[in-house]
Amino acid sequence: MHGTGILSTLIWLPVGGGLLTLLIGDGRARLARWFALLVALATFALCLPLWQAFDTTTANFQYLERLAWIPQLHADYYLGVDGISLPLILLTAFMTVPVIIAGWSVIDKRPAQYYAAFLILEGLMIGVFCAMDALLFYFFWEAMLIPMFLIIGIWGGPRRVYATLKFFLYTFLGSVLMLVALIYLYVQSGDYTIAGFQSLPLSLAAQRWIFLAFLLAFAVKVPMWPVHTWLPDAHVEAPTGGSVILAAIMLKMGGYGLLRFSLPITPDASRELDWLVIGLSLIAVVYIGFVALMQTDMKKLIAYSSIAHMGFVTLGAFLAFDIQGATGLLRGAVNGLDGAMVQMVSHGLISGALFLCIGVMYDRLHSRNISDYGGVINVMPRFGAFMVLFALANAGLPGTSGFVGEFLVILAAFKASFWYAFLAATTLVLGAAYTLWLVKRVIYGPVANDRVAAMTDLNGREFLVLAMLAVAVLALGLWPAPLVRTMEASMQHLLQQLVISKIPVG
Repeated sequence: MHGTGILSTLIWLPVGGGLLTLLIGDGRARLARWFALLVALATFALCLPLWQAFDTTTANFQYLERLAWIPQLHADYYLGVDGISLPLILLTAFMTVPVIIAGWSVIDKRPAQYYAAFLILEGLMIGVFCAMDALLFYFFWEAMLIPMFLIIGIWGGPRRVYATLKFFLYTFLGSVLMLVALIYLYVQSGDYTIAGFQSLPLSLAAQRWIFLAFLLAFAVKVPMWPVHTWLPDAHVEAPTGGSVILAAIMLKMGGYGLLRFSLPITPDASRELDWLVIGLSLIAVVYIGFVALMQTDMKKLIAYSSIAHMGFVTLGAFLAFDIQGATGLLRGAVNGLDGAMVQMVSHGLISGALFLCIGVMYDRLHSRNISDYGGVINVMPRFGAFMVLFALANAGLPGTSGFVGEFLVILAAFKASFWYAFLAATTLVLGAAYTLWLVKRVIYGPVANDRVAAMTDLNGREFLVLAMLAVAVLALGLWPAPLVRTMEASMQHLLQQLVISKIPVG
């Protein structure tokens, strides 16, 4: 499918809508809110025919658009989607809608600028998933830091400046190494097309350096242990909408980068160094789970939970090398890659929902400390039901989306090594421990104090937001087939790329 222009529309509609929201201005806050919501809904609506018409039988990129961008550097405005990028585009467009609604009556400081920042951020994030030119990918990758920098820095908490600078420095410094690797690949291939990079014959030494450069850039974004320390600070200080987008979408870009760049461009180095990624992933799953148990701040607990759950993404992506047989296409390897993708989408929904739940409580009590709550379900029964559902999904309850991705990764881990599977499966225990302990202390029990007793249940807008996410979590958990079918051909193609050595002969 060529030249439809739908991908450009998905990128520039929210960006243009954000700029128009700025022009509407803070003096007309009500109009700015409604206009921002209309743009977000229109962007999501455009994704539905994109999904419906997508050909799931081929790994080829679809909806292609290509224009000369910087001819001197052989860089093009080159867009396309496959089964790996399409689910993440849909997730981005979907999650922006509840974020806009959630800030409706909460954001009274520069509301037009707040909504404009999220719309522009949405367009740039979709651009990351659509870009088929590496320089264009890097442009979107770096540009999206700016609106998130502003979101945390302007509407964040008391230590927002510290958290913002830490977030920016970590992600920017990792990206510099990625740029160096992209320039090297450009010199070798003569253009910036990602497909051209993937077909390059590279020596093992070159692959090692490129792999490490990519790994650091994407590991910071995931984030993997030990470059994860920026995330809890960013989440604690970010406004609720910022935490939702950070957890639901921006972390997934690290996993996407590993699938799009690290594995297919440097398959031999990935095979040689898979132990490094698997080891760091298992540390994240186990160690960070124990760290989450120690948290007294609800946002920090969910932030550390995100790190542990994203460890499943990196684990599933690199298990393929340990379970390939003579043909290199064993079903277990596909399970690992499928599990990584399902986990990304599922975690986006669940973590976003949990941060929205924390935001609902914070708007009423202005506290994130677990000790300030207790017995919330007695005064907020509808909210309590949603919170328990999302908590159980976070713990991997069968029937929810949290179970599907984790089960596929654990299944692949078992085919690679019993000990991989054993350590990975500890997340089912640890995830249940810290999540249900949070629910026990915050939701259940007698009403803790007069401030909790004065809390009111969900209003219509809050109910709508949480209901949207609840339906998505249950739908993916009960019927994951459409998502798996969408990415199946692309995952098979990725496995074929991993099997073929790219070390030049002679």
